[in-house]
Amino acid sequence: MNFSEVFKLSNQLSKFSPNGKFLASCVQYRLVVRDVSTLQIFQLYTCLDQIHHLEWSADSLFILCAMYKRGLVQVWSLEQPEWHCKIDEGSAGLVASCWSPDGRHILNTTEFHLRITVWSLCTKSVSYIKYPKACQQGISFTKDGRYMALAERRDCKDYISLFVCSDWQLLRHFETDTQDLAGIEWGPNGCVLAAWDSCLEYKILLYSLDGRLLSTYSAYEWSLGIKAIAWSPSSQFLAIGSYDEKVRILNHVTWKMITEFGHPTTINNPKIVVYKETEKSQNLEMENLPFPPTRAAASSLFSTESKYEVVSSPVSLQTLKPLTDRPNPKIGIGVLAFSPDNCFLATRNDNIPNAVWIWDIQKLKLFVVLEHLSAVRSFQWDPQQARLAVCTGRSQVYLWSPAGCVSVQVPAEGDFQILSLCWHRSGDSMALLSKDQLCLCYLENEGVK
Repeated sequence: MNFSEVFKLSNQLSKFSPNGKFLASCVQYRLVVRDVSTLQIFQLYTCLDQIHHLEWSADSLFILCAMYKRGLVQVWSLEQPEWHCKIDEGSAGLVASCWSPDGRHILNTTEFHLRITVWSLCTKSVSYIKYPKACQQGISFTKDGRYMALAERRDCKDYISLFVCSDWQLLRHFETDTQDLAGIEWGPNGCVLAAWDSCLEYKILLYSLDGRLLSTYSAYEWSLGIKAIAWSPSSQFLAIGSYDEKVRILNHVTWKMITEFGHPTTINNPKIVVYKETEKSQNLEMENLPFPPTRAAASSLFSTESKYEVVSSPVSLQTLKPLTDRPNPKIGIGVLAFSPDNCFLATRNDNIPNAVWIWDIQKLKLFVVLEHLSAVRSFQWDPQQARLAVCTGRSQVYLWSPAGCVSVQVPAEGDFQILSLCWHRSGDSMALLSKDQLCLCYLENEGVK
């Protein structure tokens, strides 16, 4: 495993282009585009204010930079650096901005979610969509880019509108049986739309492309409900993470639950492999250090190396007592993701924050638990294989595959705290992001070594 030099970064804004050739990153009001193979600067753009959101078009030809405080969006072209586009929402303000799947339309959501404005880069025409709902995930596009689903709120009721993305014509409009619609998400095959209620009511609804209600699922009543969902890449399974610390798996034939995964604080089964991170301080002799010590020597003096150790059951995991008298308590399944081959599901129980649970989907049972020294900030699957990358806000990146797992120290000068990460589409590298720095990590693509 190799690492690049460290680059400056703002707001953890860095993304690989969809074609994998470029890496865009933001440094305050500057947009830097690097060639992934050489890391040389390919283009440098200057925006009118600090960038709050960055997004590539699907064909990797344009980059959108949103400046929410100013109500501005600037679009840059990689092929024609002298071409530029500025969209000013004026007094309406701006709270969200995204590309349409064709990469030629921009959808801006105004303040207070009064409307969504659809701007065309080709014809310079403008369309308006009224009543978008302010919710966790209010817009969802099908994977093929043909349709868009939009959550709406009008007359104190929840609705979903389906649009054809080619001409933004309304295809279907229907009311949902929800108290407070929290989010919508298409299955990867684009045939089924999942819509779920707020955490105050456990309800998930499944709709077909023509707006028919296929099924409704509710696990229990009178308690906090759904916290997160994830579709499997094959669309065969829908995983629902709940506040009761369980994941429920629905099948795509009957939309009934086929199993549920609990997240106990103690692992008693000796067949479940538990990897525990342990640390060892570097043994440096003080008299050999220069005085005053260099920055590199000072950081290495206080840095710690860590490794995974297999611990035998029973294993008690570190828990966090949630503050139930405050909103958004740290309890329940807050993050879950399927591996690209459909074989594994990774989850995080927010009140056992240091652990990542990996479930075998073929056998429908717990496979591995990874327990770390710090709370898990982010994890993401390699797009090409069953290999999971984890970061915890420390200077290590953690990798797991069925062959084993490893903790790797980032050899950066100073304290490089990894807060988030993103894989390159090839799976042979990933970007590691700290608060104000960026580093690339290069891997071998045959599994964890």
